[in-house]
Amino acid sequence: MTMTVSNRPWLAAYEPEIAPELPQPNYASLAHLISHSCAAYAKRRAFTCVVPNGMNGTLTYKQVGAMSDAFASFLRHHCKLSPGARVAVQLPNGLGYPVAAFGVFKAGGVLVNTNPLYTPSEMVHQFNDSGAEVLVISDLFADKLEEVIAQTGIKHVVLAGVPEFFPRIPETIVRGVQKFWSRSLPPVPALNVPVLRLRDALKIGRGLEDVTDWDTLSSDDLALLQYTGGTTGVAKGAMLTHGNILANLEQVKVMGGQHMSGEDCVLTALPLYHIFAFTANLMTFFDLGARNILVPSPRPVQNIQRALENYPVTWITGVNTLFNGLMNEEWFAAYPPKTLKAAIAGGTALHQAVAERWQDVTGTRVAEGYGLTETSPLVSFNPLHLAVRAGSIGVPVPGTDVALVDDAAEPVEQGKPGELLVKGPQVMRGYWNRPEDTAQTLQNGWVFTGDVAVMDEDGFLTIVDRKKDMVLVSGFNVYPNEIEDCLSKLDTVLEAAVIGVPDRATGEAVRAYVVQNPDVPDHVTKESVIAHCRKYLAAYKVPKSVILRDELPKSPIGKILRKDLKAEARAEFAGKV
Repeated sequence: MTMTVSNRPWLAAYEPEIAPELPQPNYASLAHLISHSCAAYAKRRAFTCVVPNGMNGTLTYKQVGAMSDAFASFLRHHCKLSPGARVAVQLPNGLGYPVAAFGVFKAGGVLVNTNPLYTPSEMVHQFNDSGAEVLVISDLFADKLEEVIAQTGIKHVVLAGVPEFFPRIPETIVRGVQKFWSRSLPPVPALNVPVLRLRDALKIGRGLEDVTDWDTLSSDDLALLQYTGGTTGVAKGAMLTHGNILANLEQVKVMGGQHMSGEDCVLTALPLYHIFAFTANLMTFFDLGARNILVPSPRPVQNIQRALENYPVTWITGVNTLFNGLMNEEWFAAYPPKTLKAAIAGGTALHQAVAERWQDVTGTRVAEGYGLTETSPLVSFNPLHLAVRAGSIGVPVPGTDVALVDDAAEPVEQGKPGELLVKGPQVMRGYWNRPEDTAQTLQNGWVFTGDVAVMDEDGFLTIVDRKKDMVLVSGFNVYPNEIEDCLSKLDTVLEAAVIGVPDRATGEAVRAYVVQNPDVPDHVTKESVIAHCRKYLAAYKVPKSVILRDELPKSPIGKILRKDLKAEARAEFAGKV
């Protein structure tokens, strides 16, 4: 496929100092960037981890540098890892995560980010698919090891706790509370591979030769095997190079412009093992010399309260459900953070009602962006100097081209919906060991995103929906995002998800799953949902069925999983239509 981009209407939306093309990154690799920041900002506080009771631990840039150096030496000399070897890091947000991840890069290894909540079967798949040789895992989930390790090529296991590197007394208290309430710190079972605490691994590393050859890394070398969330099937490892991530960091910083600096304090409630927080929170703000406030788990949302009350947070990244949840908290609505500059939304569609309410509650905007695991992730962003465009994911970031095409991969007319294609320096090399999937998704440098979008005359993009989530009702295209956005305006609805289900008369019919808003005295009913939709939607878009739920299935970052609801519906309708 050959695609030509003749004009770029979005360039006019850039601030005057933004060049259309992306400048070359200042670093040859992520290890180079990390080492530079640790030296340049040595005395600054880099990371503070805050647990729900307010206890915390902090590492300076200098400490992060020394610890990640030691972990790199541990990997290369004690674990005998060769450059390019895979290291799986399965940790929630905490001080152990940057130490481990940065050490992997300094050792010339490839980071395999792994969800701590994975089941043993999911762990076995990812470790074997990636070829991971070392695993850094939270001690909260050590009970999974016995079932997993024997089925994989893991040769070394390192355990880290949520209060890792906290001062001794807070660490002891937090570990005691975890044991008492969750009873989730069982003895580590006897394994056929060595098991070490992270502190012990660093102690070993400090006694070994420094790893000094990371400077041989180039931008073309593989940095991450970042597995897709599996929302559309079996998780695949996107091969992201040092150059991909470095380019995306520049794109983030360019779009942030004068609004982002080393004086910032970013709240990181989204998991660092997810590409959104990894790039936007961890790497971008570390490059700037700013401070990261790490929250191990944002669920329930009250877990964020102490972090927001005790630290001068200037940026928050999140998904629609996080922002919605915060505003339903009395403590947040009454005392929103005074130092906040803006919030960044991504991962899933931001509902207009949520964005408007956030502006009213906090006095700041939610700037929506768009990205994919396959693009490191940022593709587009709403310029902060312009007025908010409701529902838009903004304009392509510098150095990025986009195209909208029909099912025949032919460009659509301006203003018409089409599948969004992306090309730029942040685009992955391909999927690890999956040439067929790579050929389907990546063609001549263009990523076929599977998302349907429209572009206005100014180059601003709006996602209509996932191509695979579109519902076909009597030949009419129905996009779940539109209906979900409509439902978000109903006071009695806290959350909603829309899918298509089989229907004898229309082929497919719209079904809505809704959750009651606990802060509203009136009860949501099937009849009230349908009546509300009839006011604002064409008849064929109105849900034919409404299911009331206590909660909806979500991914680790809070994205509502339509695929799980579709699976339920398939089982329900099997053999009936």
